[in-house]
Amino acid sequence: MQLVLDYYNYWVCIILMMVGFYGVMAKTNLVKKAISLGLFQTGILVFYITIGKIEGGTAPVNVAAKGGEVIYTNPLPHALMLTAIVVGVATLAVAMAIVVNIRQTYGTVDEHDIHLLEHEMPD
Repeated sequence: MQLVLDYYNYWVCIILMMVGFYGVMAKTNLVKKAISLGLFQTGILVFYITIGKIEGGTAPVNVAAKGGEVIYTNPLPHALMLTAIVVGVATLAVAMAIVVNIRQTYGTVDEHDIHLLEHEMPD
């Protein structure tokens, strides 16, 4: 039990990623797939931000004392993840625009229905 409590932030990241991965693989609704992909990305972002904390390092910025020991916050993962968040939001917006176009074209956002409609359409 102590292992789970010591690494709870990593467990949260793993749970977020696995729920997102399940949604991408198991759901047939394109909107749910896009949201699940965003959830998967959130798990990865939280993981990278979490590993930015280093105990016992020399701290040029962001010093926080925790029971007498210094925790160093590396700014590089935070800056990179900020960029990744912007790219992820833009990608999700493009995905939603594509889903809207698919809905207008086929009248559905379900993968199975689109597949059936593709095979019924004459060339």
